[in-house]
Amino acid sequence: MRLFYKLLLTTLIILSLSACNSIPNSSGNDHQEFSKEIDSIIGLMTLEEKIGQLNLPSSGDITTGLAQSTGIAKKIEEGKVGGLFNIKSIEKIKAAQKLAVEKSRLKIPLLFGMDVIHGYETTFPIPLGLSCTWDMDLIKKTAQVAAREASAQGINWTFSPMVDISRDPRWGRVSEGSGEDAFLGSQIAKAMVEGYQGENLTDNNTILSCVKHFALYGAAEAGRDYNTVDMSRIRMYNEYLPPYKAAVDAGVGSVMASFNEIDGIPATGNKWLLTEVLRNQWGFNGFVVTDYTGINEMIDHGMGNLQTSSALALTAGVDMDMVGEGFLTTLKKSVEEGKISVEQIDTAVKRILKAKYKLGLFEDPYKYCDEKRSQTEVFTVENRKFARQVAAQSLVLLKNDKNILPLKKEGTIAVVGPLASTNENMAGTWSVATNQKKSISFLEGIKTVAGEKANILYAKGSNVDYDIDFEKRATMFGKEISRDNKTDKQLKEEALALAKKSDVVIAVLGETAEMSGESSSRTNIQIPQAQKDLLQALLKTGKPVVLVLFTGRPLDLNEESNTVPAILNVWFPGSEAGIAIADVLFGDVNPSGKLSATFPRSIGQIPIFYNHKNTGRPLRNNKGEFEKFRSNYLDERNEPLYPFGFGLSYTTFDYNNLKLSAEAIGKNEALKISIDVTNSGNYDGKEVVQLYIRDMEGSVTRPVKELKGFQKVEIKKGETKTVTFELTPQDLKFYNSQLDFVVEPGEFQVFVGGNSNAELTDTFKYQ
Repeated sequence: MRLFYKLLLTTLIILSLSACNSIPNSSGNDHQEFSKEIDSIIGLMTLEEKIGQLNLPSSGDITTGLAQSTGIAKKIEEGKVGGLFNIKSIEKIKAAQKLAVEKSRLKIPLLFGMDVIHGYETTFPIPLGLSCTWDMDLIKKTAQVAAREASAQGINWTFSPMVDISRDPRWGRVSEGSGEDAFLGSQIAKAMVEGYQGENLTDNNTILSCVKHFALYGAAEAGRDYNTVDMSRIRMYNEYLPPYKAAVDAGVGSVMASFNEIDGIPATGNKWLLTEVLRNQWGFNGFVVTDYTGINEMIDHGMGNLQTSSALALTAGVDMDMVGEGFLTTLKKSVEEGKISVEQIDTAVKRILKAKYKLGLFEDPYKYCDEKRSQTEVFTVENRKFARQVAAQSLVLLKNDKNILPLKKEGTIAVVGPLASTNENMAGTWSVATNQKKSISFLEGIKTVAGEKANILYAKGSNVDYDIDFEKRATMFGKEISRDNKTDKQLKEEALALAKKSDVVIAVLGETAEMSGESSSRTNIQIPQAQKDLLQALLKTGKPVVLVLFTGRPLDLNEESNTVPAILNVWFPGSEAGIAIADVLFGDVNPSGKLSATFPRSIGQIPIFYNHKNTGRPLRNNKGEFEKFRSNYLDERNEPLYPFGFGLSYTTFDYNNLKLSAEAIGKNEALKISIDVTNSGNYDGKEVVQLYIRDMEGSVTRPVKELKGFQKVEIKKGETKTVTFELTPQDLKFYNSQLDFVVEPGEFQVFVGGNSNAELTDTFKYQ
């Protein structure tokens, strides 16, 4: 009988190959023959084998021996595993795949997933930093490079992109997303999915993408990770859901459910979200996977025991259970008790098998395990050169009084700070495949780029923070920064002595890599106090001070912005961090990054974002002055410290001659908007020209501004370029109170400039 099944399955696989090869890389198109072959395979499976395809355990980076000892190997052989994640190296992946295709009854190959979030071994800036490039071609290419490297070492599925909109920098995972704006986030979501998945998933250098976390995870109350989310549906549709939909429209192959609840039901068990919205409204035909133990966590949400929660998740639309094994251990019982049906399980199995077919795993389960590619396509000189370029484009110059930057490659330069010589912290959070020790520290980078003409001195200056326990929590996962045996006073005095005999001081301060990221929420989003004290002491020396700021979130920099002459926000730039930062400091690269998230003046302003609604009592003055019985604070201005879209350059850009092609447009007409941008400074540079609109009269209240277009243009010094945008009625649409996607007649205001405070404005009508 086993021989019969093997021969029949082999025949089915051979028959399926022609259908598989003709499947386009789109989640919205199923071919009848393709589905028929999958149905035939499902017909051969026992109920236990079907449920096994829905099980996604973590390998713990298994070796064959460890797999045996933990029971994973036995489960693979019994057909009780559909995929594995947290496993790296061709040898280990081959060993696990061999168990599936040679030892299990039906020989169904495994998926191999990994958190390839911002690069594989060649690591790019954290996603928040990457979004500050505002360069979609660049961002797409980072995903392509990551896919090439990961696929060369056996990985065929990435849990990326994370497209959660967040307006609360206390939430640590703001570092993993693209900021606060749905329009910019949607463009990035599309670029990332297309970069990972390429033109055809059967190519061995593309991988399956998984958009996460569906949905609204970035709006956790109080900025505390995993916390409750509660908002109106009109806000969901207009402000938070668009990036997820953009990923679906781009053909993303899988979706990960979020931890939070929506309308009182956890996303993992929310049928309205996972079936009505995702599948019925958006037409998604890939598979849905939970986040890590997401089903089990519904027990603490109060949704019932593991059996009840597992049945709820399957019924809601979840297809694969990550780590928790609720499906594996309870679904059979739920079928027997009539709580779920075999047909529901079959539907989930079909979606997972379809992904394996589209990846070409049935044709060649070892197609991603190419030793030659592994040795020649990972962490290459070419990839590292590109990572250096990307990192430099992501840096945001926040302040540059008296043009202290760029620096000259001469004289004596003091490099001070606990983050200056920490290779392990350069890549930032969620850099699981990175060899952290190979990342280039700031100190190494500046010595390399400065060459022999500059004398580089170094002192640590302080520990990360005075609080030892806090520092331990903020330097985990191989990213420890050992505390110095010297006292705080000795560390500071050593730094001050260097500063006094230097021409300029570079203070390398801020957050450590794991001070932001998952489960890294903060109530105090300032630079840690030990470093603040060091910085103020350096300023008192009278020497020019440049703050090189590492951070995974917008920080409260109110004190620093008032006292430090130059601030370069570098996020966590990746494996080539030190060199890329030095490239910008010395002017080899002119900074062009623009913020994708607002920086507050005070934590009391949070949540703060540019596209807020107006009140019935807005401030009447534009000076930020207090007005009684108006919407403002007694002790702080309303406006942010640094607005969305903001970023300085070593040159200056002048905006003039805003023109609209018409005073009004109709249903099938487009409005052309042009602006002249002149580089009026002394350096060639790149500028992100931004287009915003405001709907002045709607059936529901509309934001004060909405980003509707942007272009990153390179302009030589003295040159003027005319930048043109086009607005169509589709761009004016929004979801009304009935959740209909509509454009309404009325007046619209247009703003164009270099950030969300764009002042050049005009109006037109839609009629």
